[in-house]
Amino acid sequence: MKPHLAPAEQVHPRLSFPWETPPATGDWQTVAEGVVWLRMPLPFGLDHINLYLLQHDDGWVIVDTGLGTAQSREVWERVFREVMDDAPVKAVIATHFHHDHAGCLGWLSRRFRCPVYMTRGEYQALFISPPRGSEPGWEFAQFYQRAGVPEARLDGFLKVLGASSFEQDVPASFTRLTDGQVLRIGTRDWEVVVGSGHSPEHACLYSRQDQLFISGDQVLPRITSSVCVTVTEPEANPLDDWLSSLHRLRAVSDQVLVLPAHERPFYGLHQRLTQLAEHHHGHLDAMLAELKNEKTTNELMAFIFPRARSAFDALMANGETLAHLNYLLGEGRITRRLSGGRYRYQRVGCDVEAPADLQVTHI
Repeated sequence: MKPHLAPAEQVHPRLSFPWETPPATGDWQTVAEGVVWLRMPLPFGLDHINLYLLQHDDGWVIVDTGLGTAQSREVWERVFREVMDDAPVKAVIATHFHHDHAGCLGWLSRRFRCPVYMTRGEYQALFISPPRGSEPGWEFAQFYQRAGVPEARLDGFLKVLGASSFEQDVPASFTRLTDGQVLRIGTRDWEVVVGSGHSPEHACLYSRQDQLFISGDQVLPRITSSVCVTVTEPEANPLDDWLSSLHRLRAVSDQVLVLPAHERPFYGLHQRLTQLAEHHHGHLDAMLAELKNEKTTNELMAFIFPRARSAFDALMANGETLAHLNYLLGEGRITRRLSGGRYRYQRVGCDVEAPADLQVTHI
């Protein structure tokens, strides 16, 4: 068992950014000796993902891959020539299974006959396919019916989930990463720090000797990572996992240069952890105030995320709203009842008593 690590001292009272502007999309720059920051394009509103190339003996180790698209592969071909000097890729590390991080895993692994490193939970998640087609199954219909989502909106959700950008090229095998494991890459040791909530077992990489922290989506400097409940596990409590992970990450030194998956590298890890926790507690407080009267998930979503307009935004907002509701249910601060095929939530104390058997799972 990994020993408990005490929180490190906070030394940065605010976030600061050593680079005023990022590389152009599809371009790169060195951020530390043997560490290259690659800005890979994405065809979304969030138009990029940061990938990191680590020099390793006579080759390179890649951290995250971009989407499995022709555009990504074109950028990689240029990187192989102009950054790596046609040296081999020795390994590919995936922080987590999401498509922008793992879309090219299989292609890179086959091309260089190199191993893929990721946690077991993330590798298994690669095999969970989103619902597709006009008839996605009763689970999909029931999940969104119980959330109170209008039936007319479901077609838009299906189109988002069926988009080609969300196709995975899954490698046939992987080497498992575990929390506290140390990876020797070149002359640098990287400790695996596992978080959860945004994905099952998200792997960050921490170099104590050089105070570098590859955070993936676990810590981003401005936007907040999605923490969602999906049809795959409708009773999950990912927000509890997320908040617990934010607390555990305080064991990482506040002196690190954080290398995130989106936006620019920054200093101020602990300040950002505080901001992220406050963001979600703010949503929880707002929901509790709104739940004086019964509300469905969809009604609460419109209150918490009023700017969600597109099908993609609404899909993510629905999952985020459910994550906060499941957290409050787990805390015993709200109740839920099924009426007319929809779940209706209300704050405990509004003439509603909390159930006495919160730890009992009713089948």
